[in-house]
Amino acid sequence: MSAVARPAPSLALAEGDDWPVMRGAPNDAAITDMVLAPLWHTRRIWWILFAISALGTLLLLATVAYTVTVGIGTWGNNIPVAWAFAITSFVWWIGIGHAGTFISAFLLLLNQRWRGSINRVAEAMTIFALVNAALFPLLHLGRPWFFYWLIPYPATMNVWPNFKSALPWDVAAVTTYFTVSLLFWYLGLVPDLASARDSAPSRLRRRVYGLFAMGWRGSGFQWQRFNVAYVLLAALATPLVISVHSVVSLDFSIAQLPGWHSTIFPPYFVVGAIYSGLAMVLVLLLPLRRAFRLYDIVTEAHLNAIAKLMLAMGLMLAYSYVIETFMSWYSANAAERYTYLASRPFGPYAVVYWIMTGLNVLSPQLFWSRRLRTNGTALFLASIVILAGMWMERFVIIVTSLNRDFLTSSWHIYIPTWVDWGILAGSFGLFGMLFLLFLKFVPSVAMSEVKELRIEMRKTPEQEPLRA
Repeated sequence: MSAVARPAPSLALAEGDDWPVMRGAPNDAAITDMVLAPLWHTRRIWWILFAISALGTLLLLATVAYTVTVGIGTWGNNIPVAWAFAITSFVWWIGIGHAGTFISAFLLLLNQRWRGSINRVAEAMTIFALVNAALFPLLHLGRPWFFYWLIPYPATMNVWPNFKSALPWDVAAVTTYFTVSLLFWYLGLVPDLASARDSAPSRLRRRVYGLFAMGWRGSGFQWQRFNVAYVLLAALATPLVISVHSVVSLDFSIAQLPGWHSTIFPPYFVVGAIYSGLAMVLVLLLPLRRAFRLYDIVTEAHLNAIAKLMLAMGLMLAYSYVIETFMSWYSANAAERYTYLASRPFGPYAVVYWIMTGLNVLSPQLFWSRRLRTNGTALFLASIVILAGMWMERFVIIVTSLNRDFLTSSWHIYIPTWVDWGILAGSFGLFGMLFLLFLKFVPSVAMSEVKELRIEMRKTPEQEPLRA
């Protein structure tokens, strides 16, 4: 039975636009041109978004400088709410970074080849989220210029960090996670940087990309070593998905505080981290897919797969909410019962609690429908809602547990100041600026993996490629 002839793939210009659009089934040359086009041609929308992000970064620098100069008394923190916006944002940004390692490393080990179209964006998101996350605990030290006291170095006074404290745990976990994620991201970039080197329009760009490509020529020996190193780094990075946010959760669960002292926190935090991270992947991927016309590379099947993962994580998160509340009631601990059954749902932050519950529990239920799982607008809006809900979840865990503890005489309401809001908004500006720079100078899709998958599908015609 003869195969049906497909139209020859080519690149054309969309009507009224200057951006190339894929026509027909993508071949290797078309994939390379589509992915590398943003590196050689800068659109007006990029400059607009970059200017907005740069303003946000300036806001971050100004509020951070004000905080360091005057002190963290400019925040709304008080006694007993010593942890508030800064630690809430720290935990949230750390969670955002988990989806990158999950998609890249964990799915690679499971041989899920569809990850190749989205893993580059997810990995870059991880790096930039960790940069943001590291900022908040440093500021929270009060004297951030003494951050090196947390590192076990041979000091003159022979004073070592207190390893009973959670802060050294975070330093070790985040540093390890950032290092491995950066190495994993850069190793996957090498073949595509070589493609950029060979396609660069100017000699300076060819030299710069050639420097970072480290002499890659695509020989069989290089590919063999590349695959071994890639899998080894994936095997090293995969346990970090579980360990890093488990360590972050221990910051809370080791405390004898109602609402924190819970053994469910490590898996609970990991599920929430992957959940919010997948939402951020969609928030970044969907506009990128539309702006650069990557419909033949990031197909509806990819969106469907991510939405299914989000649905699974959302159901596990809802289960964690139920178990967390049940265990507080079943424990017969008066303080725990009050925190979970009275203070959070009916206390001063009850509005935040119910909005958080609704956003995180109801939003993923949309993904039972395949039509909504493949609808870009619905996915984008749902992801924005989930990200807001997950930030509120961290706020509820931290603030509602601190503002009403064992003694009613020490209760105090926390109200964020303009500096708190400024640092939070500025962190979004920094993240956006770093991501836009990534789109401008680095291939946003793992071209080598997409092309490899295309060749494998050609060898096995009885299997339908991952297309919408």
